[in-house]
Amino acid sequence: MSQFDHFVGTRPVTGTHAFDVPALEAWLQANMPGFQGPLTVEMFKGGQSNPTYKLLTPACSYVMRAKPGPVAKLLPSAHAIEREFAVMKGLAGTAVPVAQMHVLCEDEAIIGRAFYVMEFVAGRVLWDQSLPGMTNAQRGEIYDEMNRVIAALHSVNFAAQGLASYGKPGSYIERQIGRWSKQYVASVTQAIPEMDKLMAWLPANIPSSAKDESLVSIVHGDYRLDNLMFHPTEPKVLAVLDWELSTLGHPLADFSYHCMAWHIKPGSFRGIGGLDHKALGIPDEAEYIKSYCERTGFTTPEKLATDWNFYMAYNLFRIAAILQGIAKRVEDGTASSEQAKASGAGAKPMAEMAWHFASQV
Repeated sequence: MSQFDHFVGTRPVTGTHAFDVPALEAWLQANMPGFQGPLTVEMFKGGQSNPTYKLLTPACSYVMRAKPGPVAKLLPSAHAIEREFAVMKGLAGTAVPVAQMHVLCEDEAIIGRAFYVMEFVAGRVLWDQSLPGMTNAQRGEIYDEMNRVIAALHSVNFAAQGLASYGKPGSYIERQIGRWSKQYVASVTQAIPEMDKLMAWLPANIPSSAKDESLVSIVHGDYRLDNLMFHPTEPKVLAVLDWELSTLGHPLADFSYHCMAWHIKPGSFRGIGGLDHKALGIPDEAEYIKSYCERTGFTTPEKLATDWNFYMAYNLFRIAAILQGIAKRVEDGTASSEQAKASGAGAKPMAEMAWHFASQV
C-alpha cells in the first residue's frame, strides 16, 4: 500500500458527513438544468477542510463541495465554498483550467450546510511530488505545466473576469499575517512557542517587495501538485482544484508558498526537499523560480532571492496555522478525513521550520 492510498478514490459517506440524499436530489432536480436522478453519493477520501462528494446519476457524475457543518459551528472565515464557486466561475474561458460550475446553494435548510455542484473532471491527481514511475522527461513536463498554470493565474486580468471585488485592496501580507494569527489563536490545542515569536516577528519584518501594491493578482492560496487535475495521459492540467483560500493578493506570496515543496521532505507532508532533483529530471528551486519570473515578468530571480527567507517564514507560518486549524477541528469533531489528525500534528514542526527561516533574515 502506498502512503498516498488513503487519499485516492471514494468511500461511503458516514458520520458527520452524512446528509439527506433525497432532499439534495429533489433540490437539484428543481434547480440544476439537465440534472436527472436517481442520485447516489460517495465521498472522496482526500481533503481535510471542505468535504468533497461524488454525485452519481445514470447519465452523469458531478462533484459537490460542502461546508463541514452549519456556519454557526465553524471557525470565522473558514470553509468559504461560496468563494470557490465565484472564482472558478469567473476564471472560465481564461488560460487557467477550471471545472465548470453548475449551482451554488447557501440555504442550510436543504442538507444542513452550504454546498455547490460542479463538473466531474476525469483525470490524474499526482499525490507524490517525486512522480514515481515516470521518466525524467515526463517529470520535467509535469513541473513545467505546473509552473505555466500558476504563472497564467497570476497574469489573469481579474477585473475583466468580473472578479475586481474578489478581495480587499492593499496590505495583503499584513492582513494575511493578521488573519492567520487570529485563526491560530482561536484554534490553539497545544503551546507552540515559535508561533508566538512569528506572530510578533513577521509584521515587523515585511520586505519592500511584499508591500508593492502594483503587484496584485488572483492568488490560489494552496497551489501545489495534488491540487491539480492532470489529463489521464498527457502533461496537461485539466482543472485547478481547492480554491477555498483564494483571494486577490500578492502573487509572489502565492508562488513562494508553492515553492515550499522544495524545502519540505517527503513523508507526512508532500514535498521534494532533500531529493536529488537533477537525477529525477525535476527542476531545482532556482530553475523553477527562473521559469516563473520569465513567464510573468514580475521580478527577477536575483531580486526575489534577497527576500526569499521572509517569504518562506511567512508561508510556513501560514501552513502551521492552517494545520493547527485542522487539529482544532479534530478536537471538535468536524475534520473531514481520517488523515486530519496526522496533519494537525504537523503544526509544530512547520512553525519550527518557519522560525528557522526567520532567523536567517
